[in-house]
Amino acid sequence: MKALVIDDSRTMRMLLKRILSEVGITDVVEAEHGLDALDKLREHDSFDVALVDWNMPEMCGYDFVRIVRTKREYDTMRLMMVTTESEMEQMVKALEAGADEYVMKPFTPDVIKDKLALIGVMAA
Repeated sequence: MKALVIDDSRTMRMLLKRILSEVGITDVVEAEHGLDALDKLREHDSFDVALVDWNMPEMCGYDFVRIVRTKREYDTMRLMMVTTESEMEQMVKALEAGADEYVMKPFTPDVIKDKLALIGVMAA
């Protein structure tokens, strides 16, 4: 399993990386914003899942999700928004754009693990 963690906060990336390692996903690539994440997609073979923040400089997570969902080669990649955006309207917008799940910050490690299981991302 391979994951992409996209967040402008280094601390949040480290936290999510640790949670992913607890479920056996140790191949984790970090990106600071959506444009950086698109570069990482081009540099690496494939990712099973991306955990995406909404509010970031350069390119927000919502735009990243929209772009990724237009590209066939990423059809099987699961996308989970992990964000402070707590309004129902934002959640619906992200899911309609192609996000598979939505987690609001702050969260517990168990919430992330449960959502990963829900979208079928399990350690090999």
